[in-house]
Amino acid sequence: MSDPLRPDEVITPSGGTTAQMRKLAADAVYLLPNLIKLLGRLVRDPRVPRRSKVVIGAALAYLVSPVDLIPEFIPVIGFADDILLVSYAVNHLIAVAGEDVVLEHWDGPRDMLELVRSVLEVTSDLVPPQIKRLITRLSGT
Repeated sequence: MSDPLRPDEVITPSGGTTAQMRKLAADAVYLLPNLIKLLGRLVRDPRVPRRSKVVIGAALAYLVSPVDLIPEFIPVIGFADDILLVSYAVNHLIAVAGEDVVLEHWDGPRDMLELVRSVLEVTSDLVPPQIKRLITRLSGT
């Protein structure tokens, strides 16, 4: 029989612990400035299609808009639609920009870029297919 869980343990898909989750959260906060710089540079880069830049702008506008599919006052899931939509838009922009352009603009360690991409891909997979099709049509890709 297995040992009972302690209250300070967290079960994660990879079997991680609370300490590992805290480290991941700290790494994510550390990466945020690099991610913001990357997005700013991609938006200004003429090699990135204009329509893909519009998608990220629309996602950010939705983020600050008072109109929401799921209102923020609903705990946890109120912010889920915002996070998923912005994650999908950022993932789309990075994918459309291409490997060379992204690496040229990324300031952080390459393995951290891979972490960012994997997190964005996981959250993007949670976006409903109808929204993905709409974004794809908007971006012309």
